[in-house]
Amino acid sequence: MFVLHVALQGCLRGGGVVYGLTADTGGHIRYLLDLVAASAQDAGITRIVVATRLFHGAPGPDYAVPEERISDKVTLVRLASTSPDYRAKEAMHAEVGSFADNLLAWIAAQPMRPDLIHAHYADAATVATIVEDRLGIPFVFTAHSLGRVKASLLEPEAVADTDLGHRIAAEETALARASLVIASSRDEAEVQYADYGAYDPGRIRVLPPGSDLARFAAARPDPAVDATINRFLDDPAKPVLLALARPVARKNLGALVRAYGENPALQARANLVLIAGTREDIDALDGEMAATLREILVLIDRYDLYGRVAYPKTHRPEDVPAIYAHARVRGGLFVNPALNEPFGLTLLEASAAGLPLVATDSGGPNDIVETCGNGLLVDPRAPQAIAAACLRILGDPGLYAACVAGGARAAAAYDWDRHAARYHVLLRALIAPEPPLSAPRQLLVCDIDNTLVGCAAALGIFRRWRSRQDGLAFGVATGRSLHSAMAVLEQQDTPRPQVMITSVGSEIYHLDANGVTYTADAAWRATVSLGWDREGVGAALADLAGLVPQGPLEQRGHKLSYFGDAATAQRVRARLARAGLAVTVIHSHGRYLDVLPQAASKGTAVDHVRAFYGLPERAVFVAGDSGNDIEMLRLGAQAIIVGNYSDDLASNAALKHSYVARASHARGIIEGVGHFRRILADAG
Repeated sequence: MFVLHVALQGCLRGGGVVYGLTADTGGHIRYLLDLVAASAQDAGITRIVVATRLFHGAPGPDYAVPEERISDKVTLVRLASTSPDYRAKEAMHAEVGSFADNLLAWIAAQPMRPDLIHAHYADAATVATIVEDRLGIPFVFTAHSLGRVKASLLEPEAVADTDLGHRIAAEETALARASLVIASSRDEAEVQYADYGAYDPGRIRVLPPGSDLARFAAARPDPAVDATINRFLDDPAKPVLLALARPVARKNLGALVRAYGENPALQARANLVLIAGTREDIDALDGEMAATLREILVLIDRYDLYGRVAYPKTHRPEDVPAIYAHARVRGGLFVNPALNEPFGLTLLEASAAGLPLVATDSGGPNDIVETCGNGLLVDPRAPQAIAAACLRILGDPGLYAACVAGGARAAAAYDWDRHAARYHVLLRALIAPEPPLSAPRQLLVCDIDNTLVGCAAALGIFRRWRSRQDGLAFGVATGRSLHSAMAVLEQQDTPRPQVMITSVGSEIYHLDANGVTYTADAAWRATVSLGWDREGVGAALADLAGLVPQGPLEQRGHKLSYFGDAATAQRVRARLARAGLAVTVIHSHGRYLDVLPQAASKGTAVDHVRAFYGLPERAVFVAGDSGNDIEMLRLGAQAIIVGNYSDDLASNAALKHSYVARASHARGIIEGVGHFRRILADAG
């Protein structure tokens, strides 16, 4: 497979990238280079080319070299466009047409066309769209950051000044045209993209980036790095609040300085270290970076923070592990106050190096902190909240140790080899589609957590069993969102479901003909929308004692999710009934509580899918393990309770017709299907 990556922004070269050299030379370049390095390890990937802009003059001569060999499989190609000079991303739209023409000419000169294009940022997606229109080469899209998100964080007059309209329009086109959109986090997939008219959740996959975390876990202090930082500080032995980011408005470094400057207790407890790009002269930087650095310097002066804040002018990429180690040996922590962080590779690096995190609650840090348990999330617009979170971790040795221990899990959770393996499966499926069954004879729908997955050996047996089931459509029904469910299924290498019933039955998605993406079931959405008063439900439950909302990502358009015990669930039902709100309330595992439209449940969703395929009830098998599967098991004539069940399912009077398997997890599913098939065979 020949993959062509297109990335126009920033100063891209094969090695020694100077991050922060310009406002656009940041994490997306690191992501791209790490991705292609991991991809190149796959024997099935025969060639990788990264196409970027060629330009002369500042920031240096390296970016006017037409071709750079990165490895045996990987080449960096620089192509000219209208302007011979460096262009910031806000001006890149003027270069797209000419760059696309030169890319088409380059492709025509190759002995073999690329099988697929991967576009990074919206301007590259516009290029990929032009190429697809001319040559029919499909493309996937990674946004890295989004114009609408940036616009939402700026004042209206600032939005007009940045000319974000071109970028947002290009992003809309990219979302409409890309064969697949690759997101780094659930926040990106489910919140950030949702503001776009072309938003189609079924064409988005969450593939968290990896990182070379081993070198950060092994990081040791460097006397030269220590000296560079310590020369700013009166008491360099104090704990460190470390921030490492490009000096651009979105990174919100000024808010961190305010948080520190307005909190004497935090100043007494720790020093602040700002590693904000690389500069020789602030006046030589582009406007946004220069303005951000001036803001930082003004704030340091306003709060008279001299001797307590370090802000070195330069650092090398190879210094970064030692910078983290500098903070670690002083018992410090890492702070990311960005207004929005699409993913946050520096969070993983710092965490692997042994630093607890205080991070923005907007974007990828939600996933990282949820996965690793390595820090606290804060509202980046609230300096007092930033300061309070820092003091909380620094003042609680148990919490500090727990965050450090959580960081050790980052290497396993965010690995480039695992990312590349999932990525390549998706690319190959796009190139050689395996369409779903159009007229299945039977349907199996099972829960995911602790039913389909939870035992690796059982899942391996299920994969082999599934491959032999001609005429059987396979689906899942889960409390997870679509993107959360797909991430788990692909990480576990399960068979790809033909039907995804998600968010406790409130959403249904069907696999497309390409065998990769999914389309939401519009008829089901209309059904569950009838009589659903989401705002009314939220208001009625707002002050109910013992009911605690789950995180923002668990709240869906047709689902409100809480934590609460069984008694609280009964109070929820009673209050909503008194309010005249017709809903379905699902309680499971003793603590999870979901409020859904009255028509929505896993059971009603399965029945909708059964009717969609025109199957009789005897052709449908359902399997589950917990309380949120009760409706599906109750309504399913051929219901399977796997052996590792919870919530007393086997003694539930409504489930007496169910088959309780002796085997657990996926083995129990197979056992149950076999049981009901024997009954069907005996009957006739």
